[in-house]
Amino acid sequence: METKLQLHGFNNLTKSLSFNIYDICYAQTEEQREAYIDYIDEMYNAERLTQILTDVVKIIGANVLNIARQDYEPHGASVTMLIAEHELTSGEPDNAESPGPLPDAIVAHLDKSHVTVHTYPESHPHEGISTFRADIDVSTCGLISPLKVLNYLIHSFDSDVVTVDYRVRGFTRDVDGTKHYIDHDINSIQNYLTEDTQNAYQMIDVNVYQENLFHTKMMLKNFKLDNYVFGVNASDLDPQEAQSIEDRLRREMLEIFYSRNVQ
Repeated sequence: METKLQLHGFNNLTKSLSFNIYDICYAQTEEQREAYIDYIDEMYNAERLTQILTDVVKIIGANVLNIARQDYEPHGASVTMLIAEHELTSGEPDNAESPGPLPDAIVAHLDKSHVTVHTYPESHPHEGISTFRADIDVSTCGLISPLKVLNYLIHSFDSDVVTVDYRVRGFTRDVDGTKHYIDHDINSIQNYLTEDTQNAYQMIDVNVYQENLFHTKMMLKNFKLDNYVFGVNASDLDPQEAQSIEDRLRREMLEIFYSRNVQ
């Protein structure tokens, strides 16, 4: 059995997870673009985002103290939750470098902190590309790492490109007064993802271990045009037009994944 770290009072480490997903679509006409935005507003309105964050809070074992949520005109939504820790009821906190639960297997374990989500639907004025972005931030000061919510979040959205940032800030002291700047082992964010998720995405890491900074980018490997065209069937498109649309969609994904414009 691993020896427990005996702390002097409260665990003062802050663990912050920033999770950004991009869902990309092709909507050629103004009518199709408006229909796509309406679809996104219905799928990811403040009510549904509140449910997603409520499940996130369950995974990290917190109590919801306060909820502020808002739908915006013409589109977009935000939800912020203030949360607080309750006593663990299902054994010791699980900080192992391993995947967390999926949406159909919510479990429980945090401390006073917050979770937020903001959505940003937008579209290219000429190319017909529409990109929906959701930013989710989970900040905890408790015993469990918020990395345990990654599997649930990835499976809760249509995620073509995902960027994940994780940072452990501050320090906590043990009973002998020694400072500890992180309280769990971590080599890569990828180790918190299930095997099927790892196989589905191309992934790269940029980590600064001495600063407890971890960054992972993910881009979906398989590409089926029917999953990206809105308002039409890919089989009804002229082959040359279908190839042109696919090229534009792939370029959009690559530009987001590498954070640079491709000419």
